[in-house]
Amino acid sequence: MFRLYDISMPIFEGMPVYKNKPEKQPKVEVLQDFTAASAYESRIHMDAHTGTHVDAPLHMIPGGETFESISLERLVGRCRVLDLTHVTDGISKEDLERHYPVAGEFLLLKTLNSQENGFMPEFVYLTEDGAKYLAELGIRGVGIDALGVERSQAGHPTHKALFGSNVIIIEGLRLGEVEPGDYLLVAAPLKMVGTEAAPARVLLIEGLAL
Repeated sequence: MFRLYDISMPIFEGMPVYKNKPEKQPKVEVLQDFTAASAYESRIHMDAHTGTHVDAPLHMIPGGETFESISLERLVGRCRVLDLTHVTDGISKEDLERHYPVAGEFLLLKTLNSQENGFMPEFVYLTEDGAKYLAELGIRGVGIDALGVERSQAGHPTHKALFGSNVIIIEGLRLGEVEPGDYLLVAAPLKMVGTEAAPARVLLIEGLAL
């Protein structure tokens, strides 16, 4: 038997968005309904960084690669959920060293963020030295349960350290019901072309041979 966890944020008008900016709220426009047509159709107006999403290098690096440079194979495979719920500010190199990460791992950072339903201005994030440590180790990817992997860092050094080592970044995970340990990660972003990010449905599968 296996257990499936959907660790994606639901998308709806009024959902948590970065810094609670009104312009980042998704909107659903009804194009036609059954009062005047035989079919119901709607249109979604949505930021590429809405809810759970995968970033591409162009997000922070001028001339960086766009979303189609990230192959789906890099988003499916073994991952490890780390319990970092003791951290109240930034996740440092020292915090990460306690978990002995190794090259090639995809790490999901479970923090106090997963205990909140709204946007937390002082959300737990990955510090520059934490990002450089993971990049130098050669990890495959990092995911976090915040709408940003970094907060209040001039020049966005966390993003740049990870992108500079070809590390995948997933933001907006929901890990409150997930215990630390090994899982099969299945991240399926929209197949966007030419963008700096794409919304994603992200699943964890427990109990399969990895």
